[in-house]
Amino acid sequence: MTPREEPLRQQAGSEPSALAKVVARQRAEIVDLQRVAALLPVLERAKGAVMVQEGCSAEEAYEQLLERSVAADRTLVEECWLTLGAIRPLRGRRGRRRRRPQPVAGGSAFASEQYLVPAGPAEPGAAPGSAREAALLLGRLGLGLATVRDRQALAHCLLDHLAGGAGIEAVLVYSATGDGMRLTGHAGVDVVEAARWDGPGAGGRASARDPQQGHKPVWVEGPEAHEAYDVPDGAARRWPARAWLPVETGGEVDEVVAVLRGTDRPFTPVERELLVGAVQLCAGRMATLDSAPPRRDPSVDSVQQILDALPGSVILLAPLHGPDGTLEDFRIEAAAPESVDVAGRRGRGLVGLRVLECYPTFAGTEVWEGYQEVLATGKPFASGPFTYEEVVAGVPHHSSYSLRVSRLGHHLVVSWIRHDVVDRQERRLAAVQRLGNLGWADWDLVTDTITWSPHVFTIFDRDESLGPMRLEDLPEHVLPEDLPQLTDAAQRLLSDGDSIDQPFRITTRGGVRHLRIVAEAVTDADGTPLEVHGFFQDLSGQRDAELALLSSERAVSAQRGLLQAERRMAARLQQALLPLPTGPTRLAGLWSNALYHPAERGISVGGDWYSAVELPNGDALFVIGDVMGHGISAVATMAQLRFTAKGMIVTGSSLTDALTRLNALLMHLNSPSGKHTTATMIVARYRPADRVLTWAQAGHLPPLLVRDGRARTVERPAGILLGATDTPVFGEATLRLQDEDQLLFFTDGLIERPGQDLRTGLETLATAAEALLHTAEADSLPALHAALAVTEHRDDVCALHISLPSQRAGD
Repeated sequence: MTPREEPLRQQAGSEPSALAKVVARQRAEIVDLQRVAALLPVLERAKGAVMVQEGCSAEEAYEQLLERSVAADRTLVEECWLTLGAIRPLRGRRGRRRRRPQPVAGGSAFASEQYLVPAGPAEPGAAPGSAREAALLLGRLGLGLATVRDRQALAHCLLDHLAGGAGIEAVLVYSATGDGMRLTGHAGVDVVEAARWDGPGAGGRASARDPQQGHKPVWVEGPEAHEAYDVPDGAARRWPARAWLPVETGGEVDEVVAVLRGTDRPFTPVERELLVGAVQLCAGRMATLDSAPPRRDPSVDSVQQILDALPGSVILLAPLHGPDGTLEDFRIEAAAPESVDVAGRRGRGLVGLRVLECYPTFAGTEVWEGYQEVLATGKPFASGPFTYEEVVAGVPHHSSYSLRVSRLGHHLVVSWIRHDVVDRQERRLAAVQRLGNLGWADWDLVTDTITWSPHVFTIFDRDESLGPMRLEDLPEHVLPEDLPQLTDAAQRLLSDGDSIDQPFRITTRGGVRHLRIVAEAVTDADGTPLEVHGFFQDLSGQRDAELALLSSERAVSAQRGLLQAERRMAARLQQALLPLPTGPTRLAGLWSNALYHPAERGISVGGDWYSAVELPNGDALFVIGDVMGHGISAVATMAQLRFTAKGMIVTGSSLTDALTRLNALLMHLNSPSGKHTTATMIVARYRPADRVLTWAQAGHLPPLLVRDGRARTVERPAGILLGATDTPVFGEATLRLQDEDQLLFFTDGLIERPGQDLRTGLETLATAAEALLHTAEADSLPALHAALAVTEHRDDVCALHISLPSQRAGD
């Protein structure tokens, strides 16, 4: 390479680098120019506001804005927004008079360069750790506010700039209306969640900490903190840190901005001042927005009046175009009262919302293309049933819709039907008819047309292809005995228009059915019936149940009468076979008392028995026995033994001879029946002359003697239970009674207990007898029985108490 060529090569190599630097510098200048161009309208409006306030020229107004920004240590763009925010617009939402602007509070801690665009880049995701970083963030926010056109865009702008700077996850903008604070913009939440925050709890009921009234921010940090307004359920857990910031415009607060953060970290002082400063900037931008709802075309009001009178879901849509003229969305201008969206908002509550906010997945669908086609061509569009997925409270629901769209001027009229609701109602009606076994029927008397629901055909067991039964055909199916009453009811219904409720019976292939007709007539002005509406109900199952209940009641009544007869017979049987004394009786110088308690309920006589009689020679006879078993058979055996023993001893038989003969009798009774019955018994004779008691026993428990306050059992003579053997051996024993002796004869039912031996039972009886047995006291035996009784008696109980009173007592 020659020396001449080397400079040329170096010059060629340096040209691309130089060109790149030029392009980069020009691009930066273009960006700056774009920013300045976006801010020039803001500067011009602020200059105009100062000119009106101070009566100065444009140059002087600009100089004042610069002086204010320097004095307050703010950027010029911040000063412009704050100046606009301190002015009440001439056309306010509630028609307030314009007030003289208040001085803007100075002394902000956020210092930066005094230029339209803050100097020095900042990391977008870094939280402000210093006043300078926060000031740079506010500067970028001021630039962003220049491009917003409504409060929805303003909320998104705030979230974009505060998400990294203060960790904010959602922004809600509330505006004062005639019925309280209403949500007019939101970012960070979907349309369903925004609807929950737009209810009366979120902005409708002011509290003592209302930022609109107090003009002070409310900082809510932690789930238990006090709110400025009520919040939806679960919101405090989802966003533990919240702030309600008043937007002061011209000394009054018509807007409140709520910022939500998902962490429970408290707001730092720098973050608090950053959020307050951001809202102050928004006050200026909100003052330039059309704060009142857009003025509605009178034709829209007329359409709303028409929709108010229409049933179903009908809305009027206005197209919304972007800066380049493309269709972006539709705004609901009017709505019928029954119109409802995914979030449950109805009627006029939908007005002002956008279609893609209510149904966000509509974009790009066939329905959305139909909207655009109708708007472009004017040709109506009707869709077949389509499925739309709704997510309510996190749970997906699929619904089926059909809709029709037509053009009205520059608007669209949309009506729709939700098929799954109609189907669900029809299924519920069918279920009610099936479960209630009823069906409806209509009769148009003018056209003589009868209409039945499907279940009426089932009730009448009639083929649906035959159609409803004519009135003249009904008597062929009604039972003759029910026809006169049904005819009279029909005449009252058709002649006088009276409602009827008449039961009747019909014959079907399955037999007789019990039906009921309930009907009413629709009459004209003269009272002439025009239509009949009613229902038939099949009461056959209910009637069968009533008949079964009646039969059961008759059976119960008969059984009750039988039981009452048995009780009367048992009472007479007791009185005849085993009369019980009403209290202690005197017998051969002794006091005697008896107690009897049968084991079976309803029959008051069992196998246990006793006898206490005075013999012709002045002696006393005491007998107690226990026949094996219960019931009537045991009663019959007891009666034979009781009367036979008494007769033999009265006629002169000895005690042991009487037991031997009774054993033979019982053995004879067992042979023909094939059943083996045994019995135990004690027979005793008392001679009052020498106070000697002679007694014999057949397998029975020994009597209990209480003497001198001590109880003991008396030693038994020989004897085996009756009915056990053909050759029994019985012996006798004697006992001389003393003054105040208590002698107790009893059957085993008094002491037997499950799992307890007889010895323990006898010891328990002796202890109770020492304390409770007293001479000639009527309650001695009942008290003794109560002390020994258990919850359930498994055997009959019989006891005979005899006592010898003291001779010193004058007996």
